[in-house]
Amino acid sequence: MTDLFTPLSLGDLVLPNRIVMAPLTRSRATPDRVPRPMMTAHYVQRASAGLIIAEATNVAPQSNAWECAPGIFTSEQVAAWRGLVEAVHRAGGRIALQLWHAGRVAADRRDNPEAPLSPSGVNDNLDAITVWGQGPEGRFVRLVATPSRAMTTAEIEDTIAAYGRAAQAAREAGFDAVQLHAANGYLPNQFLSPYLNRRSDTWGGSAEGRARFALEAVSTMLPHFAPRRVGIRISPFATINGALDPDPVPAYTHLVRELGRRGLGWVELADSNCWSGRFDRDAMLDLVRPVFAGPVIVNGGIDPPVAQQLVQSGRAEAVSFGRLWITNPDLTARIRQGGPYTVKRISGRLYGGGPDGYNDFPTLEEERAAHGP
Repeated sequence: MTDLFTPLSLGDLVLPNRIVMAPLTRSRATPDRVPRPMMTAHYVQRASAGLIIAEATNVAPQSNAWECAPGIFTSEQVAAWRGLVEAVHRAGGRIALQLWHAGRVAADRRDNPEAPLSPSGVNDNLDAITVWGQGPEGRFVRLVATPSRAMTTAEIEDTIAAYGRAAQAAREAGFDAVQLHAANGYLPNQFLSPYLNRRSDTWGGSAEGRARFALEAVSTMLPHFAPRRVGIRISPFATINGALDPDPVPAYTHLVRELGRRGLGWVELADSNCWSGRFDRDAMLDLVRPVFAGPVIVNGGIDPPVAQQLVQSGRAEAVSFGRLWITNPDLTARIRQGGPYTVKRISGRLYGGGPDGYNDFPTLEEERAAHGP
């Protein structure tokens, strides 16, 4: 029977297990968005994951939203990522990079004072946007979103090209795969949303028009990675960051079907509403399964026993965990033996700062050595 410890192939990339580390924004890069050594240590600690999907990474200066979130658009950033990837590989891991453009999810930024870009410049629900940066005392706090402006056709084309350049840079840095972040209200999700995308040209209007941006972005990534090493993260029913859609089925059905025709490696379904008590996992699976034959990874509010059931039943090929990986660097080993799991609140240390609340969680073996079995 297939379970969480059955290998999974993404083309010629073989994952030794189906326990994926979800992309987790932690804002530990430098102010210039260069990955820092503590990020290398963080991912090396978690190299037992079947696949690490590294945190959302800015594809261009105009995509910079959260302070100290990494980028991959300068030579210094690429060099730092290369060292990180090499360290993960030496530890026996596999690592993909999530490519990110935040669009309108941005606040006043010291490194980019220009207005954020969005499909149509819709700014009547800015209070729905969640963006974090340094407050007066240096701690990360939620910031007030900056009004965006509508993108020109040339800016849309330039932004799509930025995804291709980022994929090329990720290849140069040695990543095993890349993923388009099209979930959680960020730019591709904004184009998919009829509430935020009110364009009347070929980038909006119909379901096909609204899905075009994400499809074109993926197309620019394919010359640099084999299709099976390219994935996408979507959250069709999510309301996070105000990317509303009363009927997401047509646009997402078209999007996922077309991605399947391109031979895409996987679709990750982010159940972003689960943290507010609404669960969309089944609805997302019902949407995607009939039109996508490749691996489906599910994410959001899933504990290990449920994850095992999802994989054993064939409902999903893999499960990505976020919060459990934060506090359990040896999550794979803990799942194999049925726990226990470290569950701690790290308020004030989730975003920004140093190794505290980031690299200081012990493995189960270390706990037992310190305190006994």
